[in-house]
Amino acid sequence: MPIAATISGKTFTPHLEVQGNCSLSGELKVSGAKNSALVLMAASLLTEDELILENVPNLTDIEGMREILSTLGVKIKHEKNRIQIQAIGLHHVALPYELVHVLRASFFCIGPLLARLGQAKIPLPGGCEIGARPVTEHIKGLKALGAFINFEHGVVTASVPGTRKRLRGAHVVLDCPSVGATETILMAAVLAEGRSSIENAAQEPEIQDLANLLNRMGAKVSGAGGPKITIEGVTKLRGCHYTVMPDRIEAGTFLIAAAITRSFLHISPIIPEHLSAVLQKLRDCGCNILINKDTIEINPGEIKGVDITTQPYPGFPTDLQAPFMALMATAKGTSVITEKIYENRMQHVAELQRMGASIRLQGNTAVVEGVARLSAAPVHGGDLRSAAAMILASLSANGISKVEGLNHLDRGYSSIEKKLNQAGANILRY
Repeated sequence: MPIAATISGKTFTPHLEVQGNCSLSGELKVSGAKNSALVLMAASLLTEDELILENVPNLTDIEGMREILSTLGVKIKHEKNRIQIQAIGLHHVALPYELVHVLRASFFCIGPLLARLGQAKIPLPGGCEIGARPVTEHIKGLKALGAFINFEHGVVTASVPGTRKRLRGAHVVLDCPSVGATETILMAAVLAEGRSSIENAAQEPEIQDLANLLNRMGAKVSGAGGPKITIEGVTKLRGCHYTVMPDRIEAGTFLIAAAITRSFLHISPIIPEHLSAVLQKLRDCGCNILINKDTIEINPGEIKGVDITTQPYPGFPTDLQAPFMALMATAKGTSVITEKIYENRMQHVAELQRMGASIRLQGNTAVVEGVARLSAAPVHGGDLRSAAAMILASLSANGISKVEGLNHLDRGYSSIEKKLNQAGANILRY
């Protein structure tokens, strides 16, 4: 639901006003990866030493994780894009519902708390309402590592039996390659006794970023980025200084912004291999792309319809399905977009239709007939990525669009309107 305020007796909903028929130019800078930074912050619970993270994006989700860690007794200092974290005096193992229910990433704390203290109590998390994202795989992995788990009244209580309060190594086979479950089990296993392995592990770059941090802290993790991860448990981890990788989803959003406005742009910094599936689809639909180390130059030609199906990494990311659909709404010809990850991630279809898009929705498959031009309209982003899609659609539309859903948008994009304005957009925040 949108967050509204009452001003002079009238209800006011924060929104953006986006001028359409936009042409962009210059360079768009990519922030640190939100989904990586959140789990790296949770990993700070694994050591008493100070952990310094650089390139942390300024987002409401990051602020939410800061509050959660502070509640646990963690010392945190946040300046610009640097966070210094020291979990030296943990005095709580229970997280408050009012903080957890709005931030799904808060559940990542269960693994480090179990590994470090032998107990944890965490309400089931929230986040965007894009479909079922159960924690079954997390729980199964923690049980395999020796934890006792009890679930009652929406709260997960976990403990490690015995006087040593130490998890034991185990072989875990995931039913599906869940990113969150892979991260939870990985963090729990680094301090477990003996060897652990995770089969059918998620292969996303965020998993690799976490493993790189843990190894810098003294863990012994190998195979991250592949389907099997092996962990040799250690007794203690140390602090370190680490830079969060660039956000591949923000980078992809900016690439699609260039394509939908038919603009030549430089996007940096990026890690090209993290965007392979996205770059291929952009090439297929008519974009010329040049990669130079950590910079991508994109020069769109005539955009034609191409089909996409979302898949776990290295496939096309579900987080860019909505922005890509906005692009396909302006393409020549027909495209078929199939969502395979989340069952409720087509909320943006009705909003794009409001702007004149020709889309037929059949379950989790959308058939998009490109139109010559979208029309400005008042629209609402019902989740993080659909909010971004509404901005992209508005940039290309005739007229001025009003985009609501900033409470979702600000969870995952750091000052997106400021960045776009520096590249020639005309977006005002109210």
